[in-house]
Amino acid sequence: MDLLAEYRRATMYFETGDPLGAARLLEPIVEAEPHNASVRQLLARAYFMSAQLKGAEKQLRALIELDPTDHYAHHVLGRTLERGGRLTEALPYLRLALVMHQQPEYEDALRRVEGLVNIHERADRRAAG
Repeated sequence: MDLLAEYRRATMYFETGDPLGAARLLEPIVEAEPHNASVRQLLARAYFMSAQLKGAEKQLRALIELDPTDHYAHHVLGRTLERGGRLTEALPYLRLALVMHQQPEYEDALRRVEGLVNIHERADRRAAG
């Protein structure tokens, strides 16, 4: 298998709106080259875009393990956890991404999740009191 050709094909699939097709092509490449961050990141994005959140989370955690300073991986992991309704778990990743790299998209995601967590906490206090 020509890994570079398959990666280019997967990128084309992803860019044309077929994240499932991209993921199918990327999975064996990640298996063959587990330390290739670019391939793993595209696979994580393909999983995220196709709502395969467990797969996205696994790939993003692997990326962070490979490079703890990867602000984008922290951000997308936070977004993945948010999308899965795991808001409290998402916060540290979103905060860290924003601290590492000031970007409006990162700040918007953090503020949104903080707001949702606050709403849930207020509702829980009302229900308990």
